[in-house]
Amino acid sequence: MLEQALGEESTMHKIIDKMNVHLADWNILYTKLHHYHWYVTGPHFLALHAKFEELYEFAADSMDAVAERILAIGGEPVSSLKQYLDLTMLTEAGKESRDTEMLEAVIDDFRKLAADQKGTAKLADEAGDAVTSDFLNALVERLQKEIWMLTATAKGLPVRA
Repeated sequence: MLEQALGEESTMHKIIDKMNVHLADWNILYTKLHHYHWYVTGPHFLALHAKFEELYEFAADSMDAVAERILAIGGEPVSSLKQYLDLTMLTEAGKESRDTEMLEAVIDDFRKLAADQKGTAKLADEAGDAVTSDFLNALVERLQKEIWMLTATAKGLPVRA
């Protein structure tokens, strides 16, 4: 079995469990980004509407890739809304109505995802699963780039009541 070839079975189960949390997080984030895409208003509407679309497409690609990686290492990806809500460390979109609030919420979520996925990458690396580690580190790299760009964007937006 691939699990045993990669590392201790109990460690691989931990990795699969963490990957399912990541899958849940990407699904919640996908929905939140769609919400922001639909509800953003104000003078920066066009830029943020397009950016949120780019980000929910990134989330969709990421959730698919995470699920496929779970399958590749012998796991079963979670696939119901209830499972996503039970497992996620993120919150659903709230009453953020200002563009700055939306950006700050996305930045915060991306920071959480990057830190958590970095931890799972380390666990995978320690288990001898370089492919999963590399996969997660690539996601972390993209998240860090988005954090930088969104933070720079948020600094240029006026805080409105």
